[in-house]
Amino acid sequence: MDEHEKIRELEAALSKTKYNKATEGWFALIKSQIAKLREKIEKKSAGKKGGEGWFVKKTGNATVILVGFPSVGKSTLLNALTGVKSKAAAYEFTTLDCIPGTMRYKHARIQILDVPGIIEGAASGRGRGKEVLAMARSADLVLYVIDATHPEHYPLLKKEVFDVGIRTTGRAPDVKIKKKPKGGLSIASTVPLDIERKTLASILKAFRIMNADVVIRDKIDIDQFIDAIEGNRAYCKALVCITKADLIDAKRKKQLEEDFPGAIFVSAEKGEGIEELKEAIYKKLDLARIYLKEVNKKPDLDVPLILTRPVTLRAVCEHIHRDFVKKFRYARLWGASAKYPGQQIRNLDKELEDGTIVEIHVR
Repeated sequence: MDEHEKIRELEAALSKTKYNKATEGWFALIKSQIAKLREKIEKKSAGKKGGEGWFVKKTGNATVILVGFPSVGKSTLLNALTGVKSKAAAYEFTTLDCIPGTMRYKHARIQILDVPGIIEGAASGRGRGKEVLAMARSADLVLYVIDATHPEHYPLLKKEVFDVGIRTTGRAPDVKIKKKPKGGLSIASTVPLDIERKTLASILKAFRIMNADVVIRDKIDIDQFIDAIEGNRAYCKALVCITKADLIDAKRKKQLEEDFPGAIFVSAEKGEGIEELKEAIYKKLDLARIYLKEVNKKPDLDVPLILTRPVTLRAVCEHIHRDFVKKFRYARLWGASAKYPGQQIRNLDKELEDGTIVEIHVR
């Protein structure tokens, strides 16, 4: 039995068992075994030649990758979002390469990547799944593209993305693990934990960590704790796009809206829902436009800085020039970040809202 078969067997056992306090330790043991098997597969895969994948230089203010099964309309969606003519057809595996495009929205330049459709087992190397999912590790946003007539694809896609080490929670939980030569395990938490400390200790020992100081500052589950131990996860955000919405009736759409809260419904061929999708992508990426203003001049409203929130005055200064932080005296603000027009701010850690006009004063 190879590692893939062992993983399938262990996952089947997990699916048949109800998680509760009584089974928590067993779940921790099995999930630790699965994680170590996946790590073993990765090491074997890294040692083999071939399967070079693709290299696409990241451009613009953020990168979005379209992840979906074959023939769900990703290429047509890329065309609608960016104007790039990615080949589209009514048969599977039309896209055989990574096709980049640029979506321009609210002055932001957002790179959109159309990659070949993945299939179940992609994380284990079926099809060209490894290359596709490796691309997703460097993205800021995974856009799950789901055919309205096949919503059952979604949990399968989520699993493939999860299995390759991508977490769509936006950021890693605050868990610090500091190994030490002796002294055993010390586990401290600043928040109430839903996992027994003895369970956390058993997970650490499963990874041969016998001496360490652990500090947990976020609510976590078993998977997140294992992620913190392994430390090789990629964190990004996710959004669901339901394509071919014109092929379903109102009743079916309402049901899908309940099943996929926050999903954007589009018909890329008809151009329906595209503007809503652009806005959703922009918001999900947490981008903010900051307009710079020179003293005694009007602000430049044509070319704003595009930064990822939270945006502080410090971040704006660093973006302009590293010396601006050292020489900073104060800033004057206009817009939602100011209590009144031209408010004077001396705190570099002041957070700025989208659309703020900033006038920096330096020594």
